[in-house]
Amino acid sequence: MEQKIHQGRNVKRFREMLNIKQEALAYDLGEDWNQKKISMLEQKDVIEDNLLKQISTVLRIPVEAFQNFDEEQAVNLISCSFSDNAMFNNRIETFNNNPIEEIKKLHEEKITLFERMLKEKDEMMLRLEKLINK
Repeated sequence: MEQKIHQGRNVKRFREMLNIKQEALAYDLGEDWNQKKISMLEQKDVIEDNLLKQISTVLRIPVEAFQNFDEEQAVNLISCSFSDNAMFNNRIETFNNNPIEEIKKLHEEKITLFERMLKEKDEMMLRLEKLINK
């Protein structure tokens, strides 16, 4: 029996790993997106290539990750790596460089920038209100 990759579930997994809410992803994808549409998207087995590319750009995750990630295969790979000491010893360097941590760091920087822009907007609004009230 062939296990089919569920692209929508993969989008959801990576989004959650990055600690990004559906609303935030919808915002990044543009005006015609909302939380409900993201929820529906994450239930789809297959997502159109152009949309997958957009999501890939927003989340900074390669399209192939959504197309190929299979949880069962990943669990098998990880359990084999840890149960077979010889293989684990050969792979130690690979585990040190955690791409998910790198991706999280990029998103934290994006959030910090966004928060700073919001603060600047609030300060400008205050200045404008003061000017109007004068």
